[in-house]
Amino acid sequence: MLIRIHPENPQMRVVKQVADVLRKGGIIIYPTDTLYGLGCDIFQHKAIERICQIKGINSQKAQLSFVCQDLSHLSEYAKQLSTPVYRTLKQHLPGPYTFILEASKQVPKLLKTKKDTVGIRVPDNKITRCIVQELGNPILSTSLPGEFVEDYTDPEIINDRFGKLVDLVIDGGIGGMVPSTIVDFTSGEPVMIREGAGAWEELSATI
Repeated sequence: MLIRIHPENPQMRVVKQVADVLRKGGIIIYPTDTLYGLGCDIFQHKAIERICQIKGINSQKAQLSFVCQDLSHLSEYAKQLSTPVYRTLKQHLPGPYTFILEASKQVPKLLKTKKDTVGIRVPDNKITRCIVQELGNPILSTSLPGEFVEDYTDPEIINDRFGKLVDLVIDGGIGGMVPSTIVDFTSGEPVMIREGAGAWEELSATI
């Protein structure tokens, strides 16, 4: 089902509807500040398994990240951050970055890597952050399956292709074509894993 949510003034009635779907183990496709994402409640293990099936990946080996509402929310799921790392995250979030951090005990085992790390996002997108706030905990963040990102910018096309595989497709306007920049902060120093929409030079200069 395709539902429209205003990108600047999300209708809370519709946001509540999305959060209810997630609480019941549903899967959604939703906008971020980069690509449209495939997601679910991070505590609904069957929903995570279902997403891995859609993407054709092994849940034990998949490197999945998730979306937090803001930096204080992020801090619940990452082990204590050093002052320089916290300062850098504060300067660049919300924004088009995925930060790999040491996972706290709050992170479900299914989402931790063997190194006990986790990827966390705080996208600059009101719809997504309103959904997370209403849900009360993070939602999974992973890209849609397929090679051609340009096919996945229009929510109506996304709904035509994936609508039957998920519970809701959220139309929050045309999406971007560049993924987030992935930065590994587990050593205390930033290491770029993937260059994307977030400026690397700007971030590395702040440390």
